Amino acid sequence: MNAHKYKIDLHVHSHESGDNDADPEEVVERAIERGLDGIAFTEHYSYGASEQAERLREKYGRALLIFRGVEFSAREGHCLVFGADTDRLGLKDAPMHEVVRVVNEAGGVVIPSHPYRGGGTGAGDLVLYLAGIAALEGCNGVNLAAMNLKAIETARSLGLPHTGGSDAHEPRDVGSCYTEFEDAVTLTNLVGLLRQGRYRGVDVRKVSRAPLPSW
Repeated sequence: MNAHKYKIDLHVHSHESGDNDADPEEVVERAIERGLDGIAFTEHYSYGASEQAERLREKYGRALLIFRGVEFSAREGHCLVFGADTDRLGLKDAPMHEVVRVVNEAGGVVIPSHPYRGGGTGAGDLVLYLAGIAALEGCNGVNLAAMNLKAIETARSLGLPHTGGSDAHEPRDVGSCYTEFEDAVTLTNLVGLLRQGRYRGVDVRKVSRAPLPSW
């Protein structure tokens, strides 16, 4: 068994999400400072918005694993998608069950993000009926503790793992939550590991933040 547990923040935003002014390079540098093994840029709406990850990988690749994903807005709420370019899948305004089906067919994985956050961004109890999701986001760095606990309990009831991600919209918040993998993570095996389920979300915040933002 791999002795080192890989710490990957699977939910990070930059100014490319359109709702903040975080510089992607500062985000990467903060992740390295915090001792993370990797981060995933999951910009809102568009997979193409994370294109800066390719450039940053060339510069910082020896110090940090840098992944691309997307926080996709399905009809009923947000979900993290890895391993598929949602810009090419014709999913605009699609219901989440359709997003899951199409992404899985394309070789990717879907993880409903902050499922018990209100304001139309969390899918809520819809996740109970979503066949084919890889996990639930259980530790979100913006959520109140009760919302994360509900997501973790729901994941357990479904026999699913839960991930962690900071949902950072500014560099200082990177790594407040992350996913701890039991197996070695590389640039090529993330999707496979997310399917296998040998990981858990970790929340390192001392207190949960309130009030919630609008994103």
